[in-house]
Amino acid sequence: MIRFTSVTVSLLLFAGMSAHGETATSAQMKLSETGSRATIAEPANHFTGRVYIDPLFSPVAPQRVGAAYVTFVPGARSDWHTHPLGQTLVVTSGTGWVQEWHGERKTVHAGDVIQCPPGVKHWHGATDKTTMVHIAIQESNDKGENVNWLEKVSDEQYLQAGEH
Repeated sequence: MIRFTSVTVSLLLFAGMSAHGETATSAQMKLSETGSRATIAEPANHFTGRVYIDPLFSPVAPQRVGAAYVTFVPGARSDWHTHPLGQTLVVTSGTGWVQEWHGERKTVHAGDVIQCPPGVKHWHGATDKTTMVHIAIQESNDKGENVNWLEKVSDEQYLQAGEH
């Protein structure tokens, strides 16, 4: 009797997992191969200098996270901005600078990870002499927003390491 009950329970669990698995696999994995995504030369209304964005993925409901490679040539940087749910940057090559409003400019290198909390005003980009590439990862809020662009980072702010 114990053996029969164990087998019956196992079969019921397997059947339940199979039924659940069919629902979970109704959507299929998506492969986005290297070279299949277009590079975007980012407009000057949010950046200074030459910046190129290579989207990796965009959020597909119910997911809310997107990511992209962002390449900053020497002297290029983002405008001041915030993220409603924060942002994570993973520096993949080169050397760059990151800075919070009223904070000290910090130098970042390949392998460094920067986690910017929600609502923190900041900028990031290449140094004045080196290219920097990072993966930018951010989550969209319920309105689909993932960034709030603010004013330009002036040349004076960019080149000095002090507070702003």
